[in-house]
Amino acid sequence: MDPMISGLVGTLVMLALMALRMPVAYAMMLTGTAGFALLISPQAALSLLPREVYSTFASYDLSTIPLFILMGQLAFHAGVSKRLYQTAYRFLGHVRGGLAMATVSACTAFGAVCGSSPATAATMSSVGIPEMKRYGYSDALAAGTVASGGGLGMIMPPSVVLIVYGVLTEQSIGRLFMAGIVPALLLTLLFIAAIATMCTMSPESGPRGERSGWGERFRSLGGLSDTLIVFALVIGGMFKGLFTPTEAASVGVAGVLGVSVIRRRLSWNGFVQALLETLRTSCMVMMLIAGAVVFGKFLAVTRIPFEMAGVVAGLDLPGWAIMAAILGIYFLGGCFMDSLALVMLTVPIFFPVVLGLGYDPLWFGVVIVLVTEMGVITPPVGINVYVVYGMTRKIAPGIALESIFQGIVPFLLAIVAGITLLFLVPEAVLWLPGLMN
Repeated sequence: MDPMISGLVGTLVMLALMALRMPVAYAMMLTGTAGFALLISPQAALSLLPREVYSTFASYDLSTIPLFILMGQLAFHAGVSKRLYQTAYRFLGHVRGGLAMATVSACTAFGAVCGSSPATAATMSSVGIPEMKRYGYSDALAAGTVASGGGLGMIMPPSVVLIVYGVLTEQSIGRLFMAGIVPALLLTLLFIAAIATMCTMSPESGPRGERSGWGERFRSLGGLSDTLIVFALVIGGMFKGLFTPTEAASVGVAGVLGVSVIRRRLSWNGFVQALLETLRTSCMVMMLIAGAVVFGKFLAVTRIPFEMAGVVAGLDLPGWAIMAAILGIYFLGGCFMDSLALVMLTVPIFFPVVLGLGYDPLWFGVVIVLVTEMGVITPPVGINVYVVYGMTRKIAPGIALESIFQGIVPFLLAIVAGITLLFLVPEAVLWLPGLMN
């Protein structure tokens, strides 16, 4: 069979297996191994599979992922998310839509010690949704805010997606983390603006909460101390070149654990649960990476990535139009596929094209994370929406899935506005990395 046709058939088979609810990692591994056996030899395929799985789990660079996941889990079980939310509520709760704004702000802060979008959404669901419902917020605004705000965990460092992108493209993970800070803060402001607009158009969707005095507000700032200490250790250390991203992850884990134990905020049961959740999540991510590598080897043999890159690069269009088309592909792909799997499958295809067009690799990494962030709240996959829906069935029964999808629309528009701004002002991404030693 012609290699190109084999590649197209293999891709369709992989998508069909995913549609049949086979885990994404297994679908990629099975299709990649079978395709490699067909085009090269069964012996080569049987050698490829264990070699790539082992190399993925033994990779020093990828050891950053379980460490940052552990840091986020320890922070969650130590109650960091609740204190962040309470601080944000003291300052914003009295304005219309203020609880939703506080939720978005807390999502950004928690993303600084978590790095996972679904984890941020699940955590803030249990903290924010009951409070918003207590004050009479609409289902769409309450649940849509948490689902969308959880996506900020994808871009705010330490971001798992940015780590994987850095490994795939051989870019500095530390510089990628720095590149993500300003866009994350920009997107937070755009989300707050979207909430303010929604509440202006429909005041009953986000009633005012209680006004806190300045004394309460200043006292609540103590809730930020844990996050600020860890963030300064991790990001500040990398910014100054004191340690590598892997060493920074270790420092972050030690920092969260040390602060939590000293302040007696982490129980033994919470510590054990953090380890178990870290193990479960890390295995999922590492298997996804291994599956994508195996499938990528198969695609490389079919030459589909090189042919697609040649076609896209050869389009008689301006560079910005080609880039817009690439981002459109990411958006559509994000609607049907896990964001991490999508990045791992497509970056090897489009990265050479992007470099050929003259775009900065750090800028491209941040922008595709923003585009795939749209995918985590867009049907039919919309993993964050389903995470929030699952949480609401326990803590706020009665919120319909349709209401959550309705509530994410203004935030999708805010993300589009953010991507447009980064197109027009790429220095917003490149400024902080340019200051690094």
